[in-house]
Amino acid sequence: MSLITAINWEKVDGLVPAVIQDNTSGQVLMLGYMNQEALNKTLETQQVTFWSRTKNRLWTKGETSGNVLELKSINLDCDQDTLLVKVKPVGPTCHLGTPTCFDNDAEGKQDQPALVFLHQLEQVLASRKGADPESSYTASLYARGTKRISQKVGEEGVEVALAATSGDKAELVCESADLIYHLIVLLQDQDLTLADITAKLQERHNK
Repeated sequence: MSLITAINWEKVDGLVPAVIQDNTSGQVLMLGYMNQEALNKTLETQQVTFWSRTKNRLWTKGETSGNVLELKSINLDCDQDTLLVKVKPVGPTCHLGTPTCFDNDAEGKQDQPALVFLHQLEQVLASRKGADPESSYTASLYARGTKRISQKVGEEGVEVALAATSGDKAELVCESADLIYHLIVLLQDQDLTLADITAKLQERHNK
């Protein structure tokens, strides 16, 4: 049975809710609605297309802004009336310029899951590659090259071990943060990402 025929279209009055999720970070980006035509176009073009209830027409996300959602996978829930659409976002998803339409809490403060924050931190650190070394510590690390970055990872690894040995949990947290930061910089220097690391961990787990 195909995805389109598996959906209970009668139950959702022809419009199935589609929860859009970042395929890498797991962050929920937005909620849209698809009719059969929108879902067909999404599958055909590999770019997420909705049925716009306000415009009363098909609407491909990013058709004017260029901030498209590249399709990675679609799953139907157990009640056959909701889609989970995993994507690679190109640019910010929200029209306000934020990565997600659910970016802030009621008080306007960012509330990010830990893994989402790591993904966003990685993007920030990646953006510093090639920047003026005087503009930030991260840019200066990239400018000093792989050898120096590797040395910093080694130094921070030792500091983590020493903090654990001494039983100083507060220091262990601080040194671990330093280690993770420098490790991300090293991975970026080598054109690798945290996703490459998690993929290897998943591969080992599945054996």
